[in-house]
Formats: sequence, C-alpha cells, structure tokens
Amino acid sequence: MFDFVSFIPRAVGQSIPLLLGSTGETLTEKSGNLNLGIPGIMYVGAISGVIGAFFYEQSLPSPDSINPVLGILIPLCCSLLGSFLMGLLYCFLTVTLRANQNVTGLALTTFGVGFGNFFGGSLIKLTGSSVPSIALSATSKCFRMKLPFAGSTGVVGKLLFSYGFLAYLAIVIALVSAHVLKRTRIGLHLRAVGENPATADAAGINVARYKYFATCIGSMIAGLGGLYYIMDYASGVWSNDAFGDRGWLAIALVIFTIWRPNVGILASILFGGLYILYLYIPTGTDMAIKEIYKMLPYLVTILVLILISLRKKRENQPPASLGLSYFREER
Repeated sequence: MFDFVSFIPRAVGQSIPLLLGSTGETLTEKSGNLNLGIPGIMYVGAISGVIGAFFYEQSLPSPDSINPVLGILIPLCCSLLGSFLMGLLYCFLTVTLRANQNVTGLALTTFGVGFGNFFGGSLIKLTGSSVPSIALSATSKCFRMKLPFAGSTGVVGKLLFSYGFLAYLAIVIALVSAHVLKRTRIGLHLRAVGENPATADAAGINVARYKYFATCIGSMIAGLGGLYYIMDYASGVWSNDAFGDRGWLAIALVIFTIWRPNVGILASILFGGLYILYLYIPTGTDMAIKEIYKMLPYLVTILVLILISLRKKRENQPPASLGLSYFREER
C-alpha cells in the first residue's frame, strides 16, 4: 500500500528548494530578466553556506559546543552573500553591459557549478576524509530543529510540523512575494518594467534600479534553496555534483505556476512528489519504468505550457520584455 504518511513529508522536503528557486526566478522574470543561471546560483548559495559552516565548526572545541544562533546565522549570511554576488554579476553583464541574457545565464550556471565543485573539493581535502563528502552534522541539527510539539501530535505533527524553519520561511517568502507583486506600488512598477521598460522609463520609473533590485533579491532567495537542500534535506552532507537538476526544475516551475509565487507553494509540493514518486511505486528491476517516472515533472510542465498557449490569456503569458535588453536610446 502507498505510504502517504512518509511520502508527503519527503515530498515537502524535496519541494522547498524548488519553491525558493522558483520564487526567486519569478521575481527576476517579472522585471524582464530571464536568469537561466538559477541552477548555478543555488549551487553557489549552497557551497557558500557550507564554507561558513565548515570553518565555524572547525573553530569549535567540539561539535556539541555549537551555538544554535551562530550555527544558523553564519551559513545563512554566507549563502545570502554568495548568491547576492552572483545576481549582481548577472545584472552587471545584462543590465549595465547589455549582454545576451540567455548566454549570460547559462555561463553563470556553468561557473556556479564549477565554483561549488572547486571549493567543495578543497574542503574535502582539508578534512582528509576517505569519502568524497563533507558532513556538517552539528550545523544541520540547528537547521533541522522541529517545532517542540511536533512529536506529540501524531500524524498531523508529522505532516505539518516536522520541518525545519527554512521550510516555513520559504512559504512566507512566497506569500509575501505574491502580495508585493500584486498589491503594492513596488510590484506595479516592477511589472511595468517587465512588460514595457520604455513606457515605465517615460513614466519616471528607474528601469535599471528595479532590474538590479528584483534580480539580486531573487538570486538571494534562490540561494536559500541550495542552502536548505544541503543543511536540511541532505542532513548537512555536501558532495560534488549531488544537487542534481533541481535548479532547472525550479525554472520549469515558474512556467507551471504562471508566474505566481503563491501558486508555487502547492505546485512545488506536486513537483517534489513527482520527483521522488519512483521511490514509492514498486517497479521491480525494470529500470526503464523508473526513468519514465523521473520524467513526470517535465512532462507535466510541457502539458501545462501547451494548455496555457492554447488558452491565450494575457495574464497567463510571460512578461512581454522577458529576455530582452533595454536600450534607452531606442525609446
């Protein structure tokens, strides 16, 4: 029988990196920037947090003496800083220098993965470990602390209250992002920049500032997705190239949610469930069936994209200037 009680928490845990990555990319795309560097930014956010946590743990006399506040703040700040610098680099290249957004994003993904593998491999050598991984169990324990009443509420506690604080923070970020985009003046200006930067510029909106702001904030949110995966889902274990294709799934999720961060909460759980579904459905030794199950998130995205295209509703389409550099001289 299918075990929903164990499946749903794992699906939620799998969904948080996707939710953070897609929320960050949605904010970025609403400004007209198509950042295909999200996988690399999530990777840099993860390794930056690992570097901070690693050196903090190394400075302690024993892992048990870790300060929970510092154990969370140090990797969190390092992750935000690393992903912010990646977003800043993307903006400098695409907004200031007007480089091609697709090429820049792909270059950042390649750079981010290489950056993470280089420093991850360097840390592994520093530990002298016989296995190609780093275990930051003390820091992970701080990130995975559950609500105190989670264990006393049975199935409800396991389904709703058994997650680390970053999982709940991801939901809050998605809801706040949706509110800002839909209900505030900042969101209105940001959407105007993404739809028609020339008109927004003529109305006195600083196009470059909004693009920088949205892309850097979006990159920091996406970087938290990488940090969550390592410190919470993977129990603090870093291995090179272990992040998989979650960054690309986060970009696909943006299309699936029709550029609405609040819809991304349930959609990411669906994606997370589809991503690990093959582990819960008995397939025997038939590896081909397992590979078909692994294709489900991408097939669902393609199906949704086809349905959106057929409906042809303007509110379901991407920002009109998405992926296009703005030349003020052409206004």
